[in-house]
Amino acid sequence: MGFGIVPADGTVVRPGGRAVVGGDPPGVLHLSSEEAEALAGLWDGRVETVEQGLVARRLINAGCAHPRPPAPPERSRTAVVIPVFGRVDDLDRLLRALGDPGNVGTIDEVVVVDDVSPDPEAVAETAARHGATLVVRSENGGPAASRNSGFAACAGKVDFVAFVDTDCVPGPGWLPPLLAHFADPEVGAVAPRILPVATGDPLLAAYSVSRFPMDMGETEALVRTGTRIGVLPTCTMVVRCSAVDGVPFDGGLRCGEDVDAVWRLVDAGWSVRYAPDVRVSHTEPVSWRTYMSRRFHYGRASGPLAVRHPDRISAVMLRPGPTAAALALTALSPAAAGAVLGAAVLGLSDRLRREGVPESVAEVVTAKPVGAAMIGMGRALIRLGFPVLPLVLVGRAGRGRRLAVLGALAVAPALRDWLALRPPVDPVRWTLVGLADDLIHGAGMWSGAIRERTAAPLLPRLSGQRSGDGVLIRSGRSRK
Repeated sequence: MGFGIVPADGTVVRPGGRAVVGGDPPGVLHLSSEEAEALAGLWDGRVETVEQGLVARRLINAGCAHPRPPAPPERSRTAVVIPVFGRVDDLDRLLRALGDPGNVGTIDEVVVVDDVSPDPEAVAETAARHGATLVVRSENGGPAASRNSGFAACAGKVDFVAFVDTDCVPGPGWLPPLLAHFADPEVGAVAPRILPVATGDPLLAAYSVSRFPMDMGETEALVRTGTRIGVLPTCTMVVRCSAVDGVPFDGGLRCGEDVDAVWRLVDAGWSVRYAPDVRVSHTEPVSWRTYMSRRFHYGRASGPLAVRHPDRISAVMLRPGPTAAALALTALSPAAAGAVLGAAVLGLSDRLRREGVPESVAEVVTAKPVGAAMIGMGRALIRLGFPVLPLVLVGRAGRGRRLAVLGALAVAPALRDWLALRPPVDPVRWTLVGLADDLIHGAGMWSGAIRERTAAPLLPRLSGQRSGDGVLIRSGRSRK
């Protein structure tokens, strides 16, 4: 009660209010007459009845709407846990930010976990100077194990734990807007938007900021596999303590622990929300060696994640219809690609018209994904196909055409990003760095897959979209 909702971008309520078009993934949500009436009073008001609450929940879970929490909940106890391995200057900067007057009164305890730092005395002195509790681990276990140690130190004393890494700097007043989401009893975790801060080499700074993997964008979301935001970084994340069964992170993971933690919360039935109205800065590497080492490390995480979540990890997610059209285009057969697209559009038109959706939507949901499929194929080619590329070029017949197709696929992802982002770097250097990035990330994926003896991260997966058209019809619970 007291929550409001706002329509997500692209959501359209059809005349009469009995159908809502939009969501993530896109679809048509059918409402009963009672639900439509309840919804009519929600857009400009707050949840006041059970029926309104049920309709709001349906729209939020479908990605058609976003919640607007009521006034901040009653005062709850919150701790901040900071895993540390060296980086004392960064720790000092973070503790000063947490002690800003704008954050006073919202944090009950700060716990610094020393993961066997090379300079433990400096870590202890910095923690003591800022009044933080110090937990010292006996052996180095990585960020996941360190966060678990800090969480255990808070167990039973607080309601929420905010995990913040030393390379992050939250601003004044960052915590209350995140805690407000916990007024919804189904929310288990909330994360802010992470924005990069880069210095050093101008090319590295421009590239690392533009291709920053932790920035999930400016649009809020409910985090779920198969949607626009399927994972969230935990370099800054607030977790409801009662949502954690045992420990929040898998201590056996040195990388990818954030992906695993979010997926386990979702699998346990908790909602995880992305709240980009709160922003936290993140310091980026200052050298190419450090940056590319991190990219290799990220790629290597796909192996152990595939063992733990075999149905979620793949080299690229492909939808049958758009992929067929993309393959026809790469085979230099525009006529075949046009036939595939035309059949998809014609097949959808009648169905969408019956649902009250404009026919123009058919063109968007069939043609646009073809480009995405080609980009995905190109990225997978560079990241995972490089060990077998020489075999593709065996034989003289058609070699020139094959080279042209492979070259176009290889540079397409980087050029698409350059056109979309318009970074302060010329397209040639940007494309070369992008190819190197994908190659190193792919080498990490191969390393992780071989180490864990699984091929899942190296194989494509066909999505479960109905008919490959990208439109999901949600019938829902209609009540007469």
